[in-house]
Amino acid sequence: MDDWTLIAGLGNPGDRYEKTRHNAGFLVLDELARRWSSEWTMDQRFQCLLGRAAADGTRLLLCKPQTYMNASGEALGPLMQFYRVPIERVMVVVDDADLPLGALRLKPRGSSGGHHGLESIQQHLGGDGFARQRIGIGRRETGRREITGHVLGRFTDEEWQLTARVFGRACEQIECWLRLGIEKAMNQYNGTVTPPGEDQKERL
Repeated sequence: MDDWTLIAGLGNPGDRYEKTRHNAGFLVLDELARRWSSEWTMDQRFQCLLGRAAADGTRLLLCKPQTYMNASGEALGPLMQFYRVPIERVMVVVDDADLPLGALRLKPRGSSGGHHGLESIQQHLGGDGFARQRIGIGRRETGRREITGHVLGRFTDEEWQLTARVFGRACEQIECWLRLGIEKAMNQYNGTVTPPGEDQKERL
């Protein structure tokens, strides 16, 4: 088998934040764990919920930091070092309020874009050379930059029908990344997921 690959989803722990928009990374990781029959266990050493899986000959670490979003790197940095995961074998899944709801965007590296979770990870991993998958959660059209209430709010029932599709497609993109590399995964899956019912309308 290859060396370890680390896939982390960012969010905030606790019932208060369950299924909020800011926890999109957690929700994608939950779907991956379900697909790969991986069980979560709390690892106090790394302040994270940790799962293990194998896919296409690759040993996988699944991680949901329990440090709260803005300190995510405090969990990922030590975990990456302990398992000797090279930075190019790290994938981080995050929400993105600058992408419309339903959008999915994978990049091999880049800036944090103002996302405090990514900022923490870049600081503790010593660079930005890890893949990041951004899940669009949109923003309210208020004309104000302050969006805390929006990102910490829960998905509406209507939004959940769409985001459930997005999370499934995000998992497919990660599986493609593992099998075929990031270029194929970007080209095949980056874009906007069609809301339920819209795909049938387009065929009429």
